[in-house]
Amino acid sequence: MICGAGVLPARMAGEARRHGWRVVAFTFGEAPGIADHADLTIPSRVNEAGVVLATLQAERIGAVVFSGKFWITDLLRERPDAALAGMKAEAGTMTESNIVQVVVSTLGRLGIELLDQRPFLGDWIGPRGCWSRRAPTDSEWEDIRRGLTVARLVADVGVGQAVVLRQGIVTAVEATEGTTETIRRGLDQAGPGAVVVKAAARAHDYRFDTPGVGPETIQAAASGGATVLAVEAERVLVLDRDECLRIANGAGMALVGVE
Repeated sequence: MICGAGVLPARMAGEARRHGWRVVAFTFGEAPGIADHADLTIPSRVNEAGVVLATLQAERIGAVVFSGKFWITDLLRERPDAALAGMKAEAGTMTESNIVQVVVSTLGRLGIELLDQRPFLGDWIGPRGCWSRRAPTDSEWEDIRRGLTVARLVADVGVGQAVVLRQGIVTAVEATEGTTETIRRGLDQAGPGAVVVKAAARAHDYRFDTPGVGPETIQAAASGGATVLAVEAERVLVLDRDECLRIANGAGMALVGVE
């Protein structure tokens, strides 16, 4: 496993172990609990790709799954080793699709398969329907539908995956700052009563990451006065859904999965 930050790596490692995988975890951030589920944990740095690739070979790894939060800005800031510099040159423009292609080809040359994340997520993929005690109003559903259309378009061109809107007016579109910061920025503009929508590109590659929201995201939306947070059903991850529901219900906010 190539592990970024957050609680997801430990959950995915646990799922992998339950399916009979031997788990070697390369950690690139704080991943609490990962050592409890991995056979071997290796602290790693994003700019030391050569060391990671050599270790993958030494450990006779046949398949890799990515997990947790990575920031594209780390690739822009860190001084790369020779292996990472070569991968960046091969990628050219640092879009997600280009990065995925280079990672897949680099691992493929070593005989390593990059796996889809979804089989390791358990029940954290958001289903269709309203999960919270409060359901959206008719006017909020209008914003949800418009927001889903806009979020898909933005995701399709590789810009971001989330939008904030109120009464049809989009006040923020996600870029490199991530969903939580996008929500804060959008709610500063929209004020209380806004709707947040998170979606995935129609051709999203789930080998590299799964779009997601978590308790921090829900708390940011609730604190800023959002009345709805909607995610694209079966395509967006909801980290620690019970905690997300606790926050949403406490704030009187609707939390829904939409197609």
